Amino acid sequence: MANYDYDVLYIGSGHGTFDGAIPLAARGKKVGVIESGLIGGTCPNRGCNAKITLDAPVALTRLTEKMQGIVNGSLVINWTANEKHKQEVIEGLPDMIGGLMKSVNIDIINGHGTFQDAHTVMVDGKAKTAENIVISTGQHPHRLDIPGTKLAHVSTDFMNLTHLPANITIIGAGYISLEFATIANAAGAKVTVITHGDKVLRKFYQPYVKQIVADLKSRGVDFVNNTEITDFEQDGHSFIVNYKGGQVKTNWILDATGREPNVDDIGLDKVGVSYSQKGIQVNDHLQTNVDNIYASGDVIDKEQPKLTPTAIFESTYLMHTFAGDTTAPIDYPTIPAVVFTSPRIAKVGVSVEDAKEQGFTTKENHLPNDWYRQVTKEKIGDNTLVYDKQNHLVGATEISDQAEDAINALLPAITFKLDPAQRERLVTLFPTIAADAWGSI
Repeated sequence: MANYDYDVLYIGSGHGTFDGAIPLAARGKKVGVIESGLIGGTCPNRGCNAKITLDAPVALTRLTEKMQGIVNGSLVINWTANEKHKQEVIEGLPDMIGGLMKSVNIDIINGHGTFQDAHTVMVDGKAKTAENIVISTGQHPHRLDIPGTKLAHVSTDFMNLTHLPANITIIGAGYISLEFATIANAAGAKVTVITHGDKVLRKFYQPYVKQIVADLKSRGVDFVNNTEITDFEQDGHSFIVNYKGGQVKTNWILDATGREPNVDDIGLDKVGVSYSQKGIQVNDHLQTNVDNIYASGDVIDKEQPKLTPTAIFESTYLMHTFAGDTTAPIDYPTIPAVVFTSPRIAKVGVSVEDAKEQGFTTKENHLPNDWYRQVTKEKIGDNTLVYDKQNHLVGATEISDQAEDAINALLPAITFKLDPAQRERLVTLFPTIAADAWGSI
């Protein structure tokens, strides 16, 4: 048995690492974590936590808007104070996560890690060896390959803006584009969204997506679809986005055209790990083609959504594998997804489109008809529930102000395929969104 520095060495410190590394080290394994940036990776520092903090005032303004006449007066978002509050929320997270790792004797190795061989990673000229190595390097924002691309900004820049530009142009049709368009518009910016195709949020149920877009348009967001960006140029203190068929003059450009896996400059070619532009290729044990090298989180090329909960599940699975609890392949549960627009759109399990192909039953509910949604005067709200031929709930998608919590409430029924008698055994607190969601079944 070789004498390695670590039983398991992780490259990257995000959710694909720390959710599993901490309990693994607590069970006596010698663990090291290499990180070149902030401990915790994207989600705590420049993703989920920051985004939801910036969005909280948006949800509040929407509620106040609907309740006018019961409460009087309108709210205005102070962007500078909002960004400052965001920073207050997230600034302690790296130390907190690092502290949890150090409390179980995980070595945190600061620097950029590059493979020397299958068991060795070089960090600033120093060799670190391990029996098993996990690549958990995540993703970074994609950049358009066009003239003037450096004039555009990425999602991290948006969340760090201390002053909101009066006019923002967003390129892209995914989560980041629609969420940040919602936030910027609610905070008073004039927003234009430019997309390559004719649809946004393509992986979500399009009849609900169209309601999101219609609401944003009613609030002044412009959409330019079915075009291609040709270049960005500077015009004094402003910028021009040129696209086929026209141009937009703006104060600030956000490139939200996707994210790419961090597979470059870590020595994958040197050790022969297989990867593509979609990420690192792994088997059903999260092993690469080099059997002691694994991958976890968004850097993997996979069908499952590249989301924080997926990374947490993978990291926890690897913990059980390295601890000797299991030799079974990873068995992914149903993984929910949500877009934090206002209203939200969320989904889990079998989609409406797939339900029709499989001959499953669907049930639609118009949520503003429900008394609980009338409490806060919800105007936009629908869900579609999917049942298999044994009447198990196997899928759900919803658009509403509380869609994320409603879908979370339905997860046990979908994940464990509870039959009607088992569903009756779950007694929810009342009146709550969970009770309302269960009532819709």
